[in-house]
Amino acid sequence: MKKIEAVIKPHKIEDVRSALASLGILGLTAWEVRGFGRQKGHQELYRGSEYQVNFMPKVRLEIVVVDERVDDVVKAITEGAQTGTIGDGKVFVLNVEQAVRIRTGEQNEEAL
Repeated sequence: MKKIEAVIKPHKIEDVRSALASLGILGLTAWEVRGFGRQKGHQELYRGSEYQVNFMPKVRLEIVVVDERVDDVVKAITEGAQTGTIGDGKVFVLNVEQAVRIRTGEQNEEAL
């Protein structure tokens, strides 16, 4: 099993969710987060004063899938989240050693 973590632009969450749903991936966890990388923030004007916004709003997704689904899920995320501009995000793939569905006690792939 693998855990796929992605950090994407907030306005692309619905496109990514739709792309994953078309693969039959119906469960994911999402957080509203802030961060920066090469995008480095920007200046904004508020009530006549300029200020620097260093942390950009992002959405962090987590999805756990069986190994055979990883490439398809990563492709769906990257295609759904891509705008072609700086700050589109990143995708990370990590190993998952064990999963347990609390309600039933099912483990590993059956728990997904």
